[in-house]
Amino acid sequence: MTEPRDRSDSITAPLRHSIFRRIWLASLLSNLGLLIQGVGAAWAMTQMAASADKVALVQTALMLPIMLISMPAGAIADMYDRRIVTLVSLSIALTGATILTVLAWLNLVTPNILLALCFVVGSGNALFGPAWQSSVSEQVPPEALASAVALNGISYNIARSFGPAVGGIVVASAGAVAAFAANAVLYLPLLVVLFLWNRVSEPSRLPRERLNRAMVSGVRYITNSPPIKIVLLRTLVMGLIGGAVMALMPLVARDLLHGGAQTYGIMLGAFGMGAVIGALNISEIRSRLSGEAAIRVCALTMGAAIAAVAVSKQPVITAAALVLAGAVWMAAIALFNIGVQLSAPRWVAGRSLAAFQASISGGIAIGAWGWGRITDVGGVEMALLISAGLMLISPLLGIWLTMPRVGARNEDADVLADPEVKLSLTGRSGPLVVEIEYRVAQENARAFHNVMQDVQLSRQRNGAYGWSIARDIADPELWTERYHCPTWFDYLRQRNRSTQSERALHQQAIDFHIGSEPVRIRRMLERPFGSVRWKDETPDRAAKEVIPVVATAAGSST
Repeated sequence: MTEPRDRSDSITAPLRHSIFRRIWLASLLSNLGLLIQGVGAAWAMTQMAASADKVALVQTALMLPIMLISMPAGAIADMYDRRIVTLVSLSIALTGATILTVLAWLNLVTPNILLALCFVVGSGNALFGPAWQSSVSEQVPPEALASAVALNGISYNIARSFGPAVGGIVVASAGAVAAFAANAVLYLPLLVVLFLWNRVSEPSRLPRERLNRAMVSGVRYITNSPPIKIVLLRTLVMGLIGGAVMALMPLVARDLLHGGAQTYGIMLGAFGMGAVIGALNISEIRSRLSGEAAIRVCALTMGAAIAAVAVSKQPVITAAALVLAGAVWMAAIALFNIGVQLSAPRWVAGRSLAAFQASISGGIAIGAWGWGRITDVGGVEMALLISAGLMLISPLLGIWLTMPRVGARNEDADVLADPEVKLSLTGRSGPLVVEIEYRVAQENARAFHNVMQDVQLSRQRNGAYGWSIARDIADPELWTERYHCPTWFDYLRQRNRSTQSERALHQQAIDFHIGSEPVRIRRMLERPFGSVRWKDETPDRAAKEVIPVVATAAGSST
């Protein structure tokens, strides 16, 4: 049964929270400026270069940084104050937009300079994205998170609805330089709102990971999370195929509709208007269709809409097809985004969202280059028809990569008390070997082994490696789970990264244990050179670095 729209899960519920409302309105202006600049850059390139691949490369220059630096950006968002990260990233984008404005004013812009500065602006946005999206959960309560994600998509697509049309008018009346200047000015409200945001964060007891280790942790989490992997792969395919519409939009306006900058802006506006319609109906789509069914409907509808754009010569028909394409495109991307947001725990949210951004933006960027090359060979109509055909058969991927079922957000569990330690350890002591002995009735062996396969993924995605499960050949009831962590700090992080559902999974494994004695856990320091004082007078330097035990936590320790 569908909940009433005035409840906390309605699409407007997040706007009742002042900090989200202010950031959302400011981001709307920022998105408007970015779309205006996009129109100016694309049209400026059509005036400087005749080849289709150069025009398509404008889209690539704006989107490729998201694919290239998304994982470092996600790690930075998880490691540092997300408010500071967003301020720095917006400053980078503002610098690129300002330089582009000045050079355009001086008539010094060349195709390569235009692409380079679009890349700088794209880099700032790439760094901004994971920090901004992962901070949404700090601005609204959990029950409003899905609506907040949809609203952020609406923000961009409201800008898409009006920005390109405004951009087309600005470019036609005042030139590309005015579009670049508008983008620079419209970054300022968001900078001010974020600067004034009094973000409250709980400092971690453990020091932050190094950037390279944090990136590895993010990749490891994603590779050991089948639901997130499926969503990312489906997102990549959608970006590769569907990106043809956005990449070739200037050529649709120029070659198929024989229009100018204003026509291009109107077509982009039609696509954006459809996207707003799609985002407003996300809650309805989620309540009526499963994730897989919704994605299939979106792909089939978008394939038909792209085909209509390819064969149409009338602006009204093309605009109508783009409204439909925009609606299902936004619905699909929002469903992918919500799936990632609700599947990833808070400690890796930035990196998971960065991987999502890399998937969609990388697909669009690579696809834009490919569609540009195909257009140079066969023309705009052929490229769009090929895209439409691929989109129509893409639902077959669901046979092998079925979209996972997404429910409520997987919340973080309570912090566990540190295990008993009698050996002096530093944060870098390691590797640490953990062995857990279970005694399982022989008739439950198969069920226990199946549960442990899920436990393996849980351990590995939170930081363990070298996981194994062994059965004693002399005592068939005795099973030993074994895994490694690189250092003592890594072990403390690993055991406290488990979500509530993962803790329940671990408890499910423990429930198989029989006998009067509890599950036996051993934690051993491998290659413990330096943990023994070879002479009585040797000072124990590690004694000053022993990590204090936290005794204010609950839960079983493993």
